[in-house]
Amino acid sequence: MEIEREKVLNALARIPNLKHTYEVIVSGIGRESTAKAMMQLPTHDICVLMGFAAIVGKQTNLPDDLHLGRPVEITNASLYGYEGGLFENGKPIITDPKLNLPCLSSLTSDKFVRTTNLAEKTVVNMEDYTFMYLKKHQDFIVRIISDFLPHETEIDFFEEVKSIDFLEGVEALESLVIQK
Repeated sequence: MEIEREKVLNALARIPNLKHTYEVIVSGIGRESTAKAMMQLPTHDICVLMGFAAIVGKQTNLPDDLHLGRPVEITNASLYGYEGGLFENGKPIITDPKLNLPCLSSLTSDKFVRTTNLAEKTVVNMEDYTFMYLKKHQDFIVRIISDFLPHETEIDFFEEVKSIDFLEGVEALESLVIQK
C-alpha cells in the first residue's frame, strides 16, 4: 500500500548515515500482486517485505514487544483455505530469523479469516505465504503490528495506522550485516 511506502520512506529519511541502500517498491495487496511485483524486481542483494499486519490477541494480553506499531519478523508462513483449514499445498514454509525481532507465524488468506480458532500471536495477512514461496534464501519479512484480531469494535484501518511509525522496523534493517 502507498501508506506503507510513505512510512518506510519517512523512517529512512530520519536515519543519518544509512548503512544500506534502499529501493522501496509497492507490491499491492494480495497474493497475485505480490507475485507480480516479485517477478519484476530490479537486481538486489536482499528483498524485504515490510508492511502492516493484524495479530491475533488483545493488546492488553500481549507482551510489550507485540503492541501496536511494533515490528516482528515472520519466520513461518502458511496458506489458509476458504473452508477454514490449510490448503494441501499450503504447508508451512519455515525460515531462519535474520533480525533481532520477535518471530511469529503468519497465515495468508484471500478471504476474511475468522480468528476464533487461531492461536494468539498469529499474524493474519494476504501476502506473506506468496513472498515466502518465491523469495531467495536471504530475503525475509518484517511486519508492523497495525491491529488486533478479532476486532472488538469496527475500526477504520487508515485512521488506526496514521500514528504508527516504521522507524523501529527500519532500524532493525539497518542493524543487518549483509554477507556477500
